[in-house]
Amino acid sequence: MDERMKAIIDSYKSSGVPEVYESCDEGEENVPCRDGVKLRTFWFRPKGAGPWPAIVQRSCYPHAHEAYRLHGQELAKRGYAYICQYCRGTGGSEGIWEPNVNEPDDGADFIRWADSLEWVESIGYWGCSYLASTGWAITGELTPKVKSMLLSHYGTERFTSAYERGLFRHDILTAWAMGNAGRKIEADYIDSCRYRPHVQVDEALWGGRLQWYRDWITNTHRDDPYWKDGFWKFMSDAPGKVKVPVCIVEGWYDHHLGSALQSFGNLSPEAAAHSRLIVGCWNHGFGPCSEGRVQENLQNDEVHQVLSWFGETLMEKKLPERRVDWYVIGEDRWRSFPDIPSPQERLSFYLDAGKGTLELSPAGESSAAYTYDPNDPVPSHGAESLFATFKEVGSLEQPGPNWRSDVLSFVSAPLEQDLPLLGGIEVELYVMSTAADTAFTAKLMEVTPDGRAYNIRGSIATLAHKEPYTPGHIRRLTISMWAVAFTLRAGSRLRLDVSSSDFPQYAVHTNLPGCWAEQERAVTAQQTVLCGEKWHSRVIMPGTFAPEAPASQD
Repeated sequence: MDERMKAIIDSYKSSGVPEVYESCDEGEENVPCRDGVKLRTFWFRPKGAGPWPAIVQRSCYPHAHEAYRLHGQELAKRGYAYICQYCRGTGGSEGIWEPNVNEPDDGADFIRWADSLEWVESIGYWGCSYLASTGWAITGELTPKVKSMLLSHYGTERFTSAYERGLFRHDILTAWAMGNAGRKIEADYIDSCRYRPHVQVDEALWGGRLQWYRDWITNTHRDDPYWKDGFWKFMSDAPGKVKVPVCIVEGWYDHHLGSALQSFGNLSPEAAAHSRLIVGCWNHGFGPCSEGRVQENLQNDEVHQVLSWFGETLMEKKLPERRVDWYVIGEDRWRSFPDIPSPQERLSFYLDAGKGTLELSPAGESSAAYTYDPNDPVPSHGAESLFATFKEVGSLEQPGPNWRSDVLSFVSAPLEQDLPLLGGIEVELYVMSTAADTAFTAKLMEVTPDGRAYNIRGSIATLAHKEPYTPGHIRRLTISMWAVAFTLRAGSRLRLDVSSSDFPQYAVHTNLPGCWAEQERAVTAQQTVLCGEKWHSRVIMPGTFAPEAPASQD
């Protein structure tokens, strides 16, 4: 038995949910879709007549088959049926694999079939990542037996997962496309990300055209018809259609966090009244990812989450109370709220380029400049939106200040008291560039009293994403960061790094205007950050915690 299978068994054993059946029945059949295509579906259930509460999934990942079987066996021992179906064109299912587009109809056919089974008493939908997307895809078609859903590490706002102010998230979607193209791709991943014009990388390096990938990389604005119509509009609307309780599970350093927070906020009133949002300090694989801090209370076991949620909603047949549970980095504890917290106040730290400091009030005017070369991008290290470059995900120890000539660092004085952050962080910069379009990045970090720096949040913005830019003009640029729950300790310092690239977390900006994926070359640019009483370049921090809910994370 390999380590992954052993870990699954250990999770069930440590869950506190006892085995009540020694053996189970299992079966497999090809379930027809409305167009006649048959999809491979297998199930486990306790021995006996039933009916049983059933936990169901739809997957496109046949490499995980043994893990699904093990979940089925372990769940059956604890009184659940388990049903898993492979998506069209994967895992022995008929048809042609095309990501996403067939999931609404195929999923609706599957859930109606599961609802018709005499041995199924009630249904809970469980999915993580793509398996969560197949759940969101059928929220408007849920049958009477479906009582709740647990959807982890996925959000329905695809544009949020694909772009940040004009910069494509290579390490998420380019990596996923290469691994799920329906054929084996031998090309080097980094070479693929660097290929120009990128819109031709599929035919040049991947062995053939992938139109769905080309659609992702050429529709760079949220209001493009591609995102406002069709499947992705359908998915954006999905949270508003679901009427049953949903438990949305996310990690502070999972690449779907931003989209998932929007999905929770878009739930229908019926679902929202009994749904839960859990955000912990883990990555896409539920692994701990915050260096230099105590992490003894992560509660990051997916099996425990599944048994807790479906134990409440299927076994006990309860309607949960609405709650938001957030793990606070730096405190190693959970805080619970009745809704996504809103900052009670905001605190600004102003950049002083002359001293390289962060100050509580703006100083005299100053500026700092650097040269940005797209052919030598800043490597991603410590990030919230990585997938393929997995070892760089999380809050990780950072290099020293000004560690490259194209990185500007600003450091505060030691904090006199603990500084709790709860919510989104913004960095407002007054900038100039010699390019007609370019990018600026911001990375905020905590510097501990021993001098070690650990990133809290980072982000990027394109200068001319919303309106044209004239080289040499001063423009205010806001760089928005995803929400976080993080407490900096007294004696620590804040540090902000400003640069123009973060690769491969984001596509490298060529310093040329227009669609990034269609550009064939890149040029260097001179970048300037302006500070002072006239140019209020600053970090805007969310302040004190909002009131907590009576309950806390179980």
